[in-house]
Order: sequence, then structure tokens, then C-alpha cells
Amino acid sequence: MNGYFKDDGTELNPDLYPKPQLCLSCKKDVDPDEEILCNLNRLDQLDEPEFKCFAYENKYK
Repeated sequence: MNGYFKDDGTELNPDLYPKPQLCLSCKKDVDPDEEILCNLNRLDQLDEPEFKCFAYENKYK
């Protein structure tokens, strides 16, 4: 099995959830080596009121 799954086995497709604004301004957003970690971080926080990422690197600085 490939992909992302909840603990109950439900499959999650990261393409179906909008990226947080923070991700759109991050250097790692276009880095294929970071894609899995970024997706896991976003999917883990789907039900959270505020998105947090401690690996964020501003691509405009």
C-alpha cells in the first residue's frame, strides 16, 4: 500500500486539501525531497485551528 492513511485505515489524498498560506511561502514547498514530510505535517493538522510548521523557511528572504 502506498499513500497516506489515518490510524483507522482511511486514505488521505493531500491534493484534496488546500495548502496553508505558510506552505506557499516556504522554500521546501517545491523541494521533492521534503514533499512527504510536508504532506505528513499538513495532514496531521487537518482538524487544528492553526497550522504550525517548525521546519518553515521563508523563500522570500
